[in-house]
Amino acid sequence: MVQSLEHVTIHCAHLQSTRDFYVECLGLSEGERPNFLFRGYWLYLGGIPVVHLVEAADKAGAWNREIVIPDAANGTGAFDHVAFRGDDPAVLKARLQKAGMTFRERLVPGGAVEQIFVPDPEGVLVEINFRR
Repeated sequence: MVQSLEHVTIHCAHLQSTRDFYVECLGLSEGERPNFLFRGYWLYLGGIPVVHLVEAADKAGAWNREIVIPDAANGTGAFDHVAFRGDDPAVLKARLQKAGMTFRERLVPGGAVEQIFVPDPEGVLVEINFRR
């Protein structure tokens, strides 16, 4: 029986720009990470490393298997998106605009939740929900 979601892991062709997106645009913080044989980042939210970024490479490396990097334009296969709760949509929109990120907004029917959708540099769709 599961208790909670621990983290999501993203294989990154653009490791630094993906790290910058989650830290500078969304406000996650870079934190402690074990000394794995491959490069990456653990990004924290509320003291928990919720997003793990792993540098994708042409060789299997420490994973002992081939890593296929999906084309960002084609999305993430059956995995549709990851969602976060936000607290200030105006601040997020300003950060995304400053970073040159394309995003879309939606109001959930009934008007209780405002949403922002933005793809990260790897093509993973990120949803941020703002409860009214």
